[in-house]
Parts: sequence; structure tokens; C-alpha cells
Amino acid sequence: MNAQLEKPSAKPPGLQGVWADFGVAYAANGFIGWLFAITAPVAIILSVGSRGGLSEAEIASWVFGVFFFNGLISIGFCWLYRQPLVFFWTIPGTVLVGPALAHLSFAEVVGAFYLTGLLMFVLSVTGWVKRTMAAVPMPIVMGMVAGVFLRFGLDLVRALHADLGISGPMVVTWLALSVVPALGRRMPPLIGALLVGVGAALLGGRFDSATFATLEIIQPVIQVPTFSLAAAIELVVPLAITVLVVQNGQGIAVLRAVGHQPPVNAITAACGIGTMISAAFGGVCTCLTGPTNAIISSSGKRERHYTAGIFVGLLALAFGLLAPTFTRFLLDAPAAFVMTLAGLAMLKILQAAFTTCFRDKFTLGALIAFLVTVADLPMFNIGAAFWGLLAGILVSRLLERADFTNTGNDS
Repeated sequence: MNAQLEKPSAKPPGLQGVWADFGVAYAANGFIGWLFAITAPVAIILSVGSRGGLSEAEIASWVFGVFFFNGLISIGFCWLYRQPLVFFWTIPGTVLVGPALAHLSFAEVVGAFYLTGLLMFVLSVTGWVKRTMAAVPMPIVMGMVAGVFLRFGLDLVRALHADLGISGPMVVTWLALSVVPALGRRMPPLIGALLVGVGAALLGGRFDSATFATLEIIQPVIQVPTFSLAAAIELVVPLAITVLVVQNGQGIAVLRAVGHQPPVNAITAACGIGTMISAAFGGVCTCLTGPTNAIISSSGKRERHYTAGIFVGLLALAFGLLAPTFTRFLLDAPAAFVMTLAGLAMLKILQAAFTTCFRDKFTLGALIAFLVTVADLPMFNIGAAFWGLLAGILVSRLLERADFTNTGNDS
């Protein structure tokens, strides 16, 4: 093992030890964490893939890649480090891909996935990852992220205007479960919105209930990458930042808050390897998930949390293998259903992005990053997210120099 990659602090448990540590509470937390991952985040993949002109088979292969292989990595890391280390895919990175598909081929985007995975692996084995995570001011990164995510919030409003019969009950359910914490603990708001949306669509004759009549096993579509300078410039650095700073940073913070000590370099190495494997099937970059790890470490004994992570990984394997069935289910759904589900999933993230942008330091740089990204005007065939990030950093370097000198750990 490379000297920079953290070794497990204890010998991994045997099968009997894992079973002894498992229990109903950890199964429930694992199931809820998995359920979160397969609802709104998958809807975002469907939204991005459909807008980008990908076929149903290509989208199903993407879903397979990010669930099956990340499920394997999750099982291995949870077992090896005896911590809840669940890996899925970067949601901000998925959203970044959407505008890129308007002027890049999917093969070029996949080539950028490979390069991003290689970059993350190099950062992990050289030990540079922690310095890289600290080098880019978080408010500016979140300004770019807010600019990319804004479309999902607007789509939620448009869905309510265009199809109130589907979107209305979903939003009301989400609000009710969010307002009453006791209800929200029993039924997560997003899951409740999903179930009510399915019910409203079925009652309105808008859903084909025969979708699940035949369970279809995945026949993966192998994607041959094309390596282009334009795709590399536009996507590699923003994708790496969304994984290392936004997603992994969130996941690591969540786990540290409950007393775990996640192995940062090893996690980054896993993200790099997982990204390169998933890319073969069209999957976006691997990351340490924040929401799911928060759910599975929210209750129970800390030393047993890892079993919930293993359970999530096993469920992810099954979901990946049945990706065509679930992909068809969401593609056949009314457009307002997917728009509302994705929009509700993004609300808290969008709120957190704006809060981080304008809370304290680098506020002008964050605003510039947001505006340039929202304008969505590519230059030199390179998308706006890259230019937003670059413009935000340059403006802050010129006009907010004191924030760099007094940053400490804030960036």
C-alpha cells in the first residue's frame, strides 16, 4: 500500500462479526440511505441524460455504473475501515455535464471522466489532496455550484405552473413532512413526495403501472472515450473540485461530526479508481456521499455504523443490475414528476450553496462565479462553469486579497 494511503486501524471483521454487529436499526438506516440515493439523485441523472440526447440504454448503463461499482467500493471500504464509507456519484458533477452535452459529444465527456479519475488518483498517492481541497475558496466553488443548480429550482416552479395535478401534491407532502419533524423521521420528505407523485400519476392515468411487470437485467453499453482538449479544460478541474471539495468535503465533515476518522487519501484514491471504472459505462465521477453517510451514521452505536454501509452497498448492487427497469420507470413518468422530484432534492443544497457563497468571505468572487455560470455562455467551446470558477477566483484575487491572507481553514 502506498505510504500516503491510510491503513486500517484494526483487523477487518469476519462474516460472523459483521452479522453480530448488524441489526434492525442499521438495516433501517441503510435502507433509507439507499432509498434517498435511488430517488431524486437518479432523477437528476435522467434529467441530464435526456436533455443531453442519450438513449435509454445509455442512461441505464450510466445508472448501472454508478450504483454497481460504487456499491462494491462501499462494501470494501466499510468492511476494511469499519466505518460508514458509502460511495456514490457527484450530483454537482452530474449537473455540470448537462451544459457540456450541448456542445460536446458524450464520448468527449466520458474522456473527461477518465482524466478526472486519473487526476484524483494522482492527488491521493502523492498526498496533495488535502492541499488541493484547501487551495480553492469554498464560497467561490459554491457560487459556481449555485449557478449550475439554479435551473433545477426554476424547473420546480415551472412544473408547478405546468402540471399542478402532479407537482402540487408532491410539494404539499414534502412541506408537511418537513414541517412536522416527527413525521419526517418516519417518512423522509423526498420519499413521501415520490410516493405521492406516483399515486397522483397513477390516479390520473399518467403512469404505466406495467413498468415493473418484467424485471430486466442490465446489458451495459461500453463507452469508448474521446480525449479532447476542450472537454478536458471545461470539465476535469470543475469535476475534480466538486468531488474533492464539495462532495468529499461534506461527507468527511459529516462523519467526523459523529466521531469517525475517515481516511482522506484512501477515499480520494477510491474516487479516482471508481471514476475510471464507472466511466467505461458512461457513469459520472465517484465521490464519498454526504447525505447517505449522514443517514446511516445518525443513530446506533458508532462502532456498528459500518454494517449499515455494507447493507447500502448490497442494495446498490441489486439496483445497478436492475437499472433498465428503474430507468424506464422514470423515463415513462410525466415530465413534471421528474422535474419536481429533482427540484425538491436540490432546494436544501441550493440554499446551502447560497449561504456559503455570501456568508462571510469571498462574496464578490462568489457572486461573479454565480453570474458567469448562470449566463451559460461557453467560450472557445468550453462551458460556463469553468469560466465562472476562473472569473470568481481572479476577481477575488484582485479585489478581495485580504480574504486570502486571513482565510485559515475557511477556504
